[in-house]
Amino acid sequence: MEKIHIDSVFSIRNGQEFEQMALEIFQFQVRNCQIYADFVKYLNLDSAQISNVKEIPFLPIEFFKNHSIVSKHVEPELVFSSSGTTGLAQSKHLVTDLWVYERSFRDSFELAYGKIQDFATIALLPSYLERKGSSLIYMVDAFIRESKYKQSGYFLYNHAELYQTLKDLQKHQIPTLLIGVTYALLDLVEKYTLEFPELIVMETGGMKGKRKEIVREELHQTLCEGFGVKTIHSEYGMTELLSQAYAKELGLFHCPPWMRVYIRDTNDPFNVLAEGQTGGINVVDLANMYSCSFIATQDLGKAHVDGSFEVLGRFDNSDIRGCNLLVQQ
Repeated sequence: MEKIHIDSVFSIRNGQEFEQMALEIFQFQVRNCQIYADFVKYLNLDSAQISNVKEIPFLPIEFFKNHSIVSKHVEPELVFSSSGTTGLAQSKHLVTDLWVYERSFRDSFELAYGKIQDFATIALLPSYLERKGSSLIYMVDAFIRESKYKQSGYFLYNHAELYQTLKDLQKHQIPTLLIGVTYALLDLVEKYTLEFPELIVMETGGMKGKRKEIVREELHQTLCEGFGVKTIHSEYGMTELLSQAYAKELGLFHCPPWMRVYIRDTNDPFNVLAEGQTGGINVVDLANMYSCSFIATQDLGKAHVDGSFEVLGRFDNSDIRGCNLLVQQ
């Protein structure tokens, strides 16, 4: 089967290299991913004439619910599935090369925070652990496994043990990442409070039907007070992607060099909006080379001139899934 050189993706360091690789992967996917090829053909586009990333058509994310978005002649190593909502179809992502996903999430985290082995990773992800097929759990499994600290691990509803573990990590001045689903983090700080200013608290979004959705500012203020930290971090990822963006403060997400976000006009999906305008989030994830790298999500947001972006909510009537989405004012 035709291949893309992996290192060419993960060695991208500037806009010109990104543009060149994005166009190469677009042509590769038109040749090798039948559903995407059919989508481009249906739009009556000549793929050979596309010379700019903003001209590339973005596949609606809903296609992952009913189609196998994968390069032909390749067997998937694993299938990730979304959490979905009761009665609605789950998205499925057929991953043909898990090593690419592993390289992507390790490099993404390292660029944002440093080497994962240098952190104790504490995971509070009950909703994800209680189902199969979570790409987030696959990533966190690796973080825990590779950490050099024995305290790393998962916690479900054993909040007292988690509280004591965090206090022990603070006492020994161990760099710590606490990654948790939003409602579970709130449950914890309602029972226990900490003053752990060095702690990285990373919420992965969503109340999962356990609590009423609240605006991000209120949520982050509650968590900051509960953990004794100055800011709450967030992760933006989803079943259909192989890369993550991270926000260290103010809900401003930054992508790794092989990932980029564009904002589309909600009334004209082929019109890319200027920075600062609100619209639908389109994601380019070049690590997703053997599926589709160009995805039109159901998220609303805006991009900024420095390449960062914000998530402002979801389109009406779209189901709430397992990515980092909060109701905001």
